[in-house]
Amino acid sequence: MFRLSCFISLIFLSLQVFCANVATFKVYSQSMHKDISNTIILPKEYSANGRALPVLYALHGATDDHSFWPTIIPKIKNLADQYSIIIVCPDGAKTSWYIDSPIDANFQYETYISQELVNFVDRKFNSKTHKADRAIMGLSMGGFGAFYLAIRHSDVFSAAISTSGAFDLRPFPDSWDIAKRIGSQTEHPDNWQRYSVVNMADLLQGKKLALFFDIGVDDFFYDSNKQFHEILVSENIPHSYLEMPGGHTLEYWQKSINYHFNFLDEHFKSN
Repeated sequence: MFRLSCFISLIFLSLQVFCANVATFKVYSQSMHKDISNTIILPKEYSANGRALPVLYALHGATDDHSFWPTIIPKIKNLADQYSIIIVCPDGAKTSWYIDSPIDANFQYETYISQELVNFVDRKFNSKTHKADRAIMGLSMGGFGAFYLAIRHSDVFSAAISTSGAFDLRPFPDSWDIAKRIGSQTEHPDNWQRYSVVNMADLLQGKKLALFFDIGVDDFFYDSNKQFHEILVSENIPHSYLEMPGGHTLEYWQKSINYHFNFLDEHFKSN
């Protein structure tokens, strides 16, 4: 049974908020048998009895949590207001990689986000419930997660955005607990191939999924982003790709987020 914090319950009693409202709620995951915390940003236009709004799921990077986006990049609250988008930020347990781990049943975050959380939000909030009005984005580990989930669940998400995304896991066998999620590279080499976004272009064939990804030219994930862009071009898969000066830094992400919401605005309006 899903559980909701009292604070969120109070929000439901309000007919209108006057600026972006940030709150935390918990969802019980049937797949993992535990409560998971989430942050939600409700734009000033949000009303429980007004028009339904589109939803963006925003995934944090490794070692962060669900509070990352509104706390570390507070500009996102103004962008939620400007574009009238509900933003849901799930907790990724520091280093879940947003997958259903093949070796640890305690990490089933693909199922949690793509099914349990989406269903909960659509029931409890005044959100548009068609996939055309639902997008997912992420940063670093979250950029990986956004593309991984959207490619595998294009029936749930119509658009995916990545900034500084970790598109190839293979160069980092000892980093960010990846081996704890998919097994060591020596024992499970196929998992490192299969879970890397750079190898998932074939799954995009025939799918209508809007893709935008950007990367700093000094980012340690630059090569895999460039490679994925070149693969998509060679396979005639539509996408938007942007390279900018910068590295894997907060300064870069504070800049790139503006491009994300311009892309989202055009995408939602086109639908």
